[in-house]
Amino acid sequence: MAKTKIKIGKDGIYDARQLGTPKMIVLGFQHMFAMFGATVTVPLLTGLSISTTLLFAGLGTLLFHCLTKFKVPAFLGSSFAFIGGYLAVAPLNADGTGNKELLPYACLGVACAGLLYVIVAACIRAVGVNKVMKLFPPVVTGPIIMAIGLGLAPSAVNNCKSNWWLALVALGLVILFNIFGKGMIKIVPILLGIIGAYLVAVIVGNGFGVESFAIDFSGIKDAPWIGNPIEWSSTVFGGVHDKSLAISAIITIVPIAIATMMEHIGDISAISATCNKNYINDPGLNRTLLGDGLATSIASLFGAPANTTYGENTGVLALSKVYDPRVIRIAAYFAIFFSLSPKFAALIESIPTAVVGGISFVLYGMISAIGVRNVVEAKVDFSKARNTIIAAVILVVALGVSNGVTFNVGATKINLSALACASIAGIMLNLIFPEKDFDPEQAFKADSESKQINLKSDYSKDVESAE
Repeated sequence: MAKTKIKIGKDGIYDARQLGTPKMIVLGFQHMFAMFGATVTVPLLTGLSISTTLLFAGLGTLLFHCLTKFKVPAFLGSSFAFIGGYLAVAPLNADGTGNKELLPYACLGVACAGLLYVIVAACIRAVGVNKVMKLFPPVVTGPIIMAIGLGLAPSAVNNCKSNWWLALVALGLVILFNIFGKGMIKIVPILLGIIGAYLVAVIVGNGFGVESFAIDFSGIKDAPWIGNPIEWSSTVFGGVHDKSLAISAIITIVPIAIATMMEHIGDISAISATCNKNYINDPGLNRTLLGDGLATSIASLFGAPANTTYGENTGVLALSKVYDPRVIRIAAYFAIFFSLSPKFAALIESIPTAVVGGISFVLYGMISAIGVRNVVEAKVDFSKARNTIIAAVILVVALGVSNGVTFNVGATKINLSALACASIAGIMLNLIFPEKDFDPEQAFKADSESKQINLKSDYSKDVESAE
């Protein structure tokens, strides 16, 4: 069979269609699996609906792609940053179930927080992205990206603790497929790792009776095939009746958006570094913020969690080297389709926590590695004291301030996550000790060109063998 040469479009993105429709679908399915575990965790912790969450993760991703000119390969899943806000406004019931009466008020607060993104996006459009990005040179964004991955590491370890043997199976399969696999196998190691580890759990646990590996299929059996993903009484439109509660929820939750916007910039920087394309300049940080904010507001109005660009999918991009946003949109279509099936949600929920942990080992580590690559390729000079201090402070604050910082503004309690605190510290130090010669556009251009040839070569080899 003749080999197909991979061409790069005018926008600098690999055209995944040259892989063929079946392989693009498999890649999209892999991205859906990568986001699923974390995405459904938020409704599990807050009492929101899993089906509604899936529906608006898919719809929010499609809206984000429309607003970013279909250029940014980002998937929008549930944001963990707002969990504290949800629980502050709508604490769980004594039996651990969600507070259905108060959750719509929390969702209203999150919807208003999403509008803050829109306001900031308008400001960026007015003053220009370069003036904003001077606050975020590689010496700031690189350590922040590292901190995103390292901050998620404890979550991966905790998931693995439920069954280390099964977690190691999942991790080992991903490593084997990615390093020694050829063609399509090398491109979808995450999906194959999940399927392989799940089958091992079924065979060992349910076939040979090893209890620690056993999977409970009762939830799958009892769940209906088709269901309505939206419950009207759980939406802002059907569940908000008390004006004072609504105002209190808005005041409590909106300040969280200050922290999540900083995390958004870190995520977009990570995706840019992974794909070697400056998405902060094109389509623009104002557009990515607008897409994230509107997706969050719309999802929250209908009873779904806040949306955010997902680091798990950035890890998949780094592993597969397929950066075409069309693949992400396929994952969004899958999320929408499966949100209509409670039986599928039950199937995914049956995946052992240890399998998710083993997969997360790779994905979260890849994010941190991208941060390291970001500072290396930008040629950040760590012989300069300012650079060393900025990076050191960001990493220590992000990893050391485990519970973030809580303070009161009047009667309102505000909590900044450790990552938000680290971002603020890095930005402030960069302003106090500015790098006079730093040009955001030239720095990113040099960074991108240094890897572009190698990426073209590696990806061409993978797809040629896949063909």
